Amino acid sequence: MATAATLGPQQPFPERRRHQSPKSYREAAEENVDSVLEQENQVPELYSGDGKDTTSRSPVRHKHKKSRSAQVNGQAKEDDNSEIIVERYEDKDGEHLVSIKQALDGQRDRRRRNSVLLSGRRAGAGWEKSHIHFAPLSVPLKRRLQTLVVLGHTLSVACLLTFFFLLCAIPVTWPILLPYVVYVLFSSAGYSGNLSYRSDFIRSMRIWSLFASYFPARLHRSAVLPPTRKYIFGYHPHGIISHGAFAAFATEALGFSQLFPGIKNTLLTLDSNFRVPFYREYALTMGLASVSRESCENILSRGGPNGEGMGRGITIVVGGARESLDAQPQYLRLVLKRRKGFVKLAIRTGADLVPVLAFGENELYDQLQPEQHPLIHKIQLVVKKIMGFTVPLFHARGVFNYDIGMMPYRRPLNIVVGRPIKVTQADKPADDYVDELHDVYVKELERIWEEWKDEFASERTGELQIVE
Repeated sequence: MATAATLGPQQPFPERRRHQSPKSYREAAEENVDSVLEQENQVPELYSGDGKDTTSRSPVRHKHKKSRSAQVNGQAKEDDNSEIIVERYEDKDGEHLVSIKQALDGQRDRRRRNSVLLSGRRAGAGWEKSHIHFAPLSVPLKRRLQTLVVLGHTLSVACLLTFFFLLCAIPVTWPILLPYVVYVLFSSAGYSGNLSYRSDFIRSMRIWSLFASYFPARLHRSAVLPPTRKYIFGYHPHGIISHGAFAAFATEALGFSQLFPGIKNTLLTLDSNFRVPFYREYALTMGLASVSRESCENILSRGGPNGEGMGRGITIVVGGARESLDAQPQYLRLVLKRRKGFVKLAIRTGADLVPVLAFGENELYDQLQPEQHPLIHKIQLVVKKIMGFTVPLFHARGVFNYDIGMMPYRRPLNIVVGRPIKVTQADKPADDYVDELHDVYVKELERIWEEWKDEFASERTGELQIVE
């Protein structure tokens, strides 16, 4: 048990200046504390030396005369303005110890009443409140490899195109690059439907397992799809870059061939991607093809056991670039009301429709909200109308931080493949039949949402909306 008494400079020891020896000073302090503590066994009313009076506390110093300082426990006692703290420690047997020490800076009475001290800003204080959180150095190797693979895929277009231009700066490569550019401009590999560049070995490489486990992503099946039919998978939503569509339908990382044996699926993208040097080879190797009408019909009418496309499937991101502008976390707005071209395609080719809903695709990036920046949103729509694509102003995390960059967030992706909608083939689709299939397709999407939203979208702030 410790009891402390603060003895200020206001005459607590009348004999102080006359007895300079350490013994008399200590005994006087001890005697003063003991007398106070014995009163009614209560918390002592400690003597306080706070405040000021007009009594001089120091004798007038004479010239050429040094004042002597008392010694307390072998240490020099400071001037009379210093406070002395007497501490008493008592154990359970009644034994006690008393010690005397100088007051700490925070315990001393501040004498500089008329002084003003101005300080500048504390260096580095802003970093403590920074909104950027950097990744630790002790990151497991698996997570580093996951980040590397996703970064490579995300920047594949920019990196491969930059490499092409670097080669163009070397004159010795011109005899090779010139014929290659001509071949790229006139090649039909992207829409021929032959899929001759497709490599099942590349699609099944283990690096794509790292890509899918980055989020992580999972592929779920609602019903068995017979390999004796053709299929058009409608992927929703588009998101910013459609990472879920790539993981599920352009690679074997999520086990598409195991869930749907006998079906050879092709992910479709913009035809302009097959005019980009070097990147087109990457896309063709992964089995991608053009989303043009000619490409879709060629894929669904060739190959398979009978040479008429049976057992083949294509995946179309129905909402397209327009839907990417509505990709906001915790919301799901699908641009689908007027999108009926894929239904007509299914009728002409006799392919069954299969809705696919990707929970978590919109959560991978943040972007500017159209309601808060209407002018920017209008400009994006104009670019979409003229160029056929648009550029969402988005951001997510970086390679070495969790707040700024173009890397997608590590958030779960659950891709649910719905039940097939059987389609009767016809050369000229009737409008009523198109509307009927479209309504059934929308209802199947709504069924997937209602059935699995609590499981895969528990943090949602809105319900499924079908717009435009």
